[in-house]
Amino acid sequence: MTVLKWLGFVSAVWVQAISGNNYTFSNYSDALKSLMNLTQLQLNNLSVAKDVGKAFGLLAGMASDRFPTWVILLIGSVEGLVGYGAQWLVMCIFLCMGGNSTTWMNTAVLVTCIRNFRKNRGPVSGILKGYVGLSTAIFTDLCFALFSSDPSSFLLMLSLVPFAVCLFAMFFLREIPTQITITAADTQQESNYFSVFNVLAVVVAVYLLCFDFIKNSGRLISQLYSMGLLILLGSPLIIPIYSFFKSWNSIRSRLDLEEPLVKEEAVTGAVKEETGEIAMIEQRAPVIGEEHTIFEAVRTIDFWVLFVSFLCGVGTGLAVMNNMGQIGLALGYADVSMFVSLTSIWGFFGRILSGTLSEHFLK
Repeated sequence: MTVLKWLGFVSAVWVQAISGNNYTFSNYSDALKSLMNLTQLQLNNLSVAKDVGKAFGLLAGMASDRFPTWVILLIGSVEGLVGYGAQWLVMCIFLCMGGNSTTWMNTAVLVTCIRNFRKNRGPVSGILKGYVGLSTAIFTDLCFALFSSDPSSFLLMLSLVPFAVCLFAMFFLREIPTQITITAADTQQESNYFSVFNVLAVVVAVYLLCFDFIKNSGRLISQLYSMGLLILLGSPLIIPIYSFFKSWNSIRSRLDLEEPLVKEEAVTGAVKEETGEIAMIEQRAPVIGEEHTIFEAVRTIDFWVLFVSFLCGVGTGLAVMNNMGQIGLALGYADVSMFVSLTSIWGFFGRILSGTLSEHFLK
């Protein structure tokens, strides 16, 4: 079970690493503007249509309480395939679908992983949202390295890659039943694993940052960079592999020992006590840190504080990201992909740092 939990988290990292496609509009907005003879106002309206898709993220949240993770991932991947794939042909409603696909992926990943790692919710959210931030840089730099920032190839990549990764994640990302007893050693080990994930994420970010300054070093360098990036993105697999061998050795050593009957009775009693506690928790209103339904959440002041904060804060960031292409061109830069990538990378550091600090100060 422990191995599946960590393998699911690695799958979640990969999904998040490709689910920031909603922030890449600047990479192909100028091509859309030229191809469709749009004014700047019309282009802004298209970017709004893209962001409206996120407003329907409520549907993904409600679905997460009723459907298994793989269904939510499937919906998000199909929406992304159709939404961004159709942009390869034509617009507006498909931009909305493409934007909404991200909410399904994020919901499936965050809800499942936070339930699997209840003692480390801060690092989980920080790492996963950090990879969302990095995904823009990943797409941008890979497209530059492989397709010389061709907008058509970029859109095709936005539709196919998330679809393929989500299909893969559907087999591994699922809720794992929580152990009856969690020792201090288990908690410490989990924290150590997340420290490794943090280090690997920072290495990926620095690697992307370095490439932004050596982009024009030739075709061979770009291809080698792409291979190195894929290896780094696959490196989190060392955690579930290590966990598997550690669990296997532990099981083999326990086969030689007999479990005393007293211990079984103690565990049975613990289960009964745990069940009684759960029953009591279900009878009262949830507090901060516990799971809320949509209707329970909207009745709290904390929800509306978060809602207003996101409405004001995230909206301004999206406005800048959506218009980054036009800002760069207005300042005289022919290729704005580096600015999009840098914005993504520095956003990553803010996300992963906030997750780590929140767990330290609010735990």
